[in-house]
Order: sequence, then C-alpha cells, then structure tokens
Amino acid sequence: MKIKAIGFVLAAALSGSVAILAQTADAPSAAKADPLPQPSPKFFTADTPSVATVDAFLKAQWGYDANRIWRVMAIQKTMAPGVSRVVVFVTQKGQVNQQPQSLQFLTTPDGKFALSGDQVMPFGEKPFAALRSSLQQKADGPAKGASGKDFLLVEFADMQCPHCKESESTFDQLVKDFPSARVVFQNYPLTEIHPYAYKAASYGVCVGQKSNDAFFTFLHEVFAKQEALTPEAGDQTLASAVTAAGQDPAAVAACAGTAATKAKVDAQIKLAEDSGVDQTPMLSVNGHLIPLGNLPYEVLKQIVAFQAVQDGIPAGTPSK
Repeated sequence: MKIKAIGFVLAAALSGSVAILAQTADAPSAAKADPLPQPSPKFFTADTPSVATVDAFLKAQWGYDANRIWRVMAIQKTMAPGVSRVVVFVTQKGQVNQQPQSLQFLTTPDGKFALSGDQVMPFGEKPFAALRSSLQQKADGPAKGASGKDFLLVEFADMQCPHCKESESTFDQLVKDFPSARVVFQNYPLTEIHPYAYKAASYGVCVGQKSNDAFFTFLHEVFAKQEALTPEAGDQTLASAVTAAGQDPAAVAACAGTAATKAKVDAQIKLAEDSGVDQTPMLSVNGHLIPLGNLPYEVLKQIVAFQAVQDGIPAGTPSK
C-alpha cells in the first residue's frame, strides 16, 4: 500500500531544457549506430560530482538491466552553492531512431544525496552502503535462510496491507532462489490507514520471541484472514493465528500489551522511517530499496542477483 507517490528505482522524465542539450550535442553517425548523442563540454561547469561518480551511481541503480544504456550529458553549477544539476540520457540497446528519454537530478554539496522531484536518494559510487550497514546492525525481525548478514534482504511490511499479503509468496521464493541470503521480515505498520496493523505487529513480536518458525505460521494465518482484521473480528482473528502457531493466545495478548513490546514495535517503525521506507511492501537488497508493488518477480530476481555480484556475494551458494 502506497503512502505517497515516490519511486526508488529512478524514472526518466522528459524536460524542455534537456531537449536543448540534445539539439546542441553532436549527433551520432549512422556508422557508429550510437543511439545517444555525444555530450558537449560546455555543459560540464560543476567540479563535482564527476562523470565517473554519476556513472557508478546509475550502474548501481540500473546495472541489472543489460539492455539499458545511458550517457551523462551535463553536470552544471546551479544558483545554490555546491548544488549541481545532472542530466542523463537513457535508452535501450537497438533503439537508434528513437528519441532518448532524459533524467535530471540535483546533488547535494556533500555529495551524499540526489534529489529528483519529491525523491531524495542516497548518492555516490556506492549509494547503498550506508543503509546496508545500518540494517545489518538493526534489522532484527524473524528471518529465513542463511544465518550470516553479508547478503541481507529485508522486507518492510504491514500485516493489514493487501500488497504485503500478495508478497508473501515473493518472500518465500527469494529464500529458495537465494540460499546465501538472510531474508528478514521487518514490521512497518501503517497505522494511519490500517488500524489493526499495530496490534498485529505486536502479536507477531511476541510470537516471534518464542519461535522464529512460529512467527511465519502466525504471519501466514493473519494474511489468510486479513479481511477479518476488523473491530468486530480482529482480536479473534489474531487469537486464531496464535493458536495455529502453537502458542497461547492469552499469553501472547498479555505480552502484546506491554510497554516493552510497544517499544519494540515503535523501534521497528523508526527503523523503517530512518531507512527511507514510506510504502509497503518494500524490499531492501543489501541497502538497495525496491518497492515490490507490481514488480514482476523475474525483474526482482535480476536486481537481487546483480546486487549480490556487486557486493561480492556468491548468490547461488549457502553462506557459511
């Protein structure tokens, strides 16, 4: 379920100012069959970031797609000291006669962030490294797969979110396809739109404290009866899920109401917000945030496999 329209996989947007760049850039020759124009040096007026840094950033975002090609067309100073404007042309291999799409974004003076529309994204040659490290330390939800955290997939989800219910099979398939990954379920209840999500998360915390496997049974049962998370039937729905997980509903209900459990759920919400997550389900692949939404599984699989290669992880073998 989306809270607001924001994408973490960069989208190309046409712009009139970029069209001017296209007109003034050198046109590729037919012999070269280069679908992108060559940049003009006059559009590179900023000292930072470098073309190499921009290319590395875009490779981190797009490198999983072998057919996507791009070229940095401009890195320009702006009126704001230290803020640079970057223009990139993007197309697919073989599209020689089609107008390339264009992407613009700004980079902050410290070189750590890129801004495009209402998006704020980590920037740099390794844009996902900081979040990867943070989640290795703080993502403490129930997990499947490998015990090590070198290859860490963290799903931020809400038990009352219909799209999160749909992603349950994605979670399980990732465990099968990437045995070297540790796949973590991290609560992110969207309390503004899902009134029973916080309570479900609290129950899940208590179930998971006693048994990791029991949590996933509980989760499956909650998803299966998600429509019954209502004021009239919600408590019974959660109690039935606890019973299916082999635990005592009264004991779990008591645990869920404690200050310690509330603090745990609140910490999980804060971790999601601090990580830049503002929709569910969202998957972090070693720090690379991917909105699951309607993303085809085969595309997601390509992204996960590419990130594993980038981070030196043998994706097809169990970690030790």
